[in-house]
Amino acid sequence: MNRIASPALTPVGTGQRITRLRLWHVPLTSHTAYYMADGKTCDTVETVIIAVDTDAGLTGWGEVCPIPHYLPAYARGVAPALQELAPVILGGAPVGAEALMARADAILPGHVYAKSALDIALWDITGQAAGLPIHALMGGRRQESLPLYHSITCVDPDKMARIAHEAKANGITQFQAKLGASGDWQTDIERLVKVREAVGPGPLVYGDWNCGATTLDAIRVGRGVAHLDIMLEQPCATLEDCARVQSATGLPMKLDELAHDTASLLKGHRLGIMDAVALKLSKFGGLSPSRRARDLCLHLGAKMCIECTWGSDIVTAAALHLGAATPPNLVLNVCDLSGYVSPRLAPDAPTRDHGRIAPPDGPGLGITIDEGSLGTPDLILD
Repeated sequence: MNRIASPALTPVGTGQRITRLRLWHVPLTSHTAYYMADGKTCDTVETVIIAVDTDAGLTGWGEVCPIPHYLPAYARGVAPALQELAPVILGGAPVGAEALMARADAILPGHVYAKSALDIALWDITGQAAGLPIHALMGGRRQESLPLYHSITCVDPDKMARIAHEAKANGITQFQAKLGASGDWQTDIERLVKVREAVGPGPLVYGDWNCGATTLDAIRVGRGVAHLDIMLEQPCATLEDCARVQSATGLPMKLDELAHDTASLLKGHRLGIMDAVALKLSKFGGLSPSRRARDLCLHLGAKMCIECTWGSDIVTAAALHLGAATPPNLVLNVCDLSGYVSPRLAPDAPTRDHGRIAPPDGPGLGITIDEGSLGTPDLILD
């Protein structure tokens, strides 16, 4: 365990200050290994949990879980970033996340994934101090529960079809089929055809390459399923190549990895490839910038998947609060990330219910973390 002391700063305005930050690295094991294009896998992944303690007795919780080889984010990079930010965090006013995060951005530009857990924890404290759930602070609850999608690992087409059929029987109506793991575009066509057949007409089916396809292969797949009701997700590594695929296939498209700030959202919309977009908290830097991205998507009319890259109960709850405060007609879906992994960190966290999930009702994040299961912190800043 590393312990770093920093002089306390005078708090601004709120009457309370941050006195301590604790950090844990927790391995999360997927119930099913996820195979994706370009050799990406998601099996056991390390998530980073932080607790921000205040002199008023409140504790805010945050989480970030980067997937290796997925985005420029590294689980073991969070602790050094927070050490760099210690002079701003310790003694800072915890209520009103955006004020403190602006100071953090001035000290350490970029590294948004590392800051995302801190931003979530500050929103948790702000909600607790106000006695309100985060969704009430994000604009108010717009729907009681939110639609889920089910992500299907890229394996044998028949097995993917069985997974889809079982998920539909449990109420799921939106299906993300991972593509490209076999490096064979003909098999990707078969995957989409069989998943589509397994769930029947009506449910949403989309094929996701996670940036791992060439334009040639993605266009071949798109044309091979153009007679079906299919959406494509993030086939290529650039927005321009995604636009070429969309133009050649005529299929709707969802952006994910390449949508991470205002500029990328505006460019995706301008290119006509943002029928839907994944707003993942850690890509934008937490709830504060994700809310701003949400508001831009409302203006642009893009459907949103509001979630994060990976993680457990904390980041799932945070995304559900933002989703619940978003107009239902523009919420494509959310994801119960914590339902795909073990261990669970909060016994009272939400779970899926017949294809939908509801945000917590309690103050802040509204969940109770089992601190005993976390063990000794790997880092304490006080």
